[in-house]
Amino acid sequence: MCGRYAASRRPEDLAGIFEIEKWEPEETLEPDYNVAPTKEVYAVLDRALKDAEDPRPVRQLRKLKWGLVPSWSKTPEGGARMINARAETVHEKPSYRRAFTSRRCILPADGYYEWVTGKQERDLEVEGRKKRPRKQPYFVTPADGSVFAMAGLYEFWRDGTLPDDHPQAWWVTCSVITTEAETSPLAVAPADGPHALAEIHPRMPLMLTPDRWDAWLDPARTDPEDLRALLAPPPPGLMRAYPVATAVSNVRNNGPELLKELAAPEEGTLF
Repeated sequence: MCGRYAASRRPEDLAGIFEIEKWEPEETLEPDYNVAPTKEVYAVLDRALKDAEDPRPVRQLRKLKWGLVPSWSKTPEGGARMINARAETVHEKPSYRRAFTSRRCILPADGYYEWVTGKQERDLEVEGRKKRPRKQPYFVTPADGSVFAMAGLYEFWRDGTLPDDHPQAWWVTCSVITTEAETSPLAVAPADGPHALAEIHPRMPLMLTPDRWDAWLDPARTDPEDLRALLAPPPPGLMRAYPVATAVSNVRNNGPELLKELAAPEEGTLF
């Protein structure tokens, strides 16, 4: 799954990486090293500009809320639970299938966090000696330092209780698509820790390599079977994972120190 990630790149950097044609300076977000559900995040999408004479799709960097609210929802309250969409079923689930065929995006990140229950803690839990095992967070990121481009969906939701000119009348929300975690060896693995992403968690965000960006964002591609071919996992061996401080477990903590690699898992959380 993807329940927390880091996104520190500036819009100027993302504009160059993704060949952005339009972004609004007032939508600039501060670097966020502990992105959690319901937060505002950057999304790259291709869409015609509102009220423009030219109907062609324009590559945009937009600010969306993480947690998809389907257009038919009566309230936005379920958005916090819809942060992830499974690649295996996204084409058929009522909440996602319309967005899958027409509203796809890329959610840029540095990488994502995932938590592993340490072996010693798991043994205690099995013995019934500890009910809430302490978990060691790991940061997963491209080994070459490139952007982690997560496949995503976005949706529009209209708050019928507000007038048309109200700034919060329209919500634009998004979800991260996840897939089965890789079982192949990590490009760089910790000496005392997991050696494959599947050893950390059975799911992972679906990372799109640059050769798929244009096809994924193209709104003219609407055939579900054609689009499902783009959901194939990236080539193995692109990722690294390393332990980070348990401070990231508290969403109130936010800073570059959360990405600092630990020499070993914290005491009590050994893999």
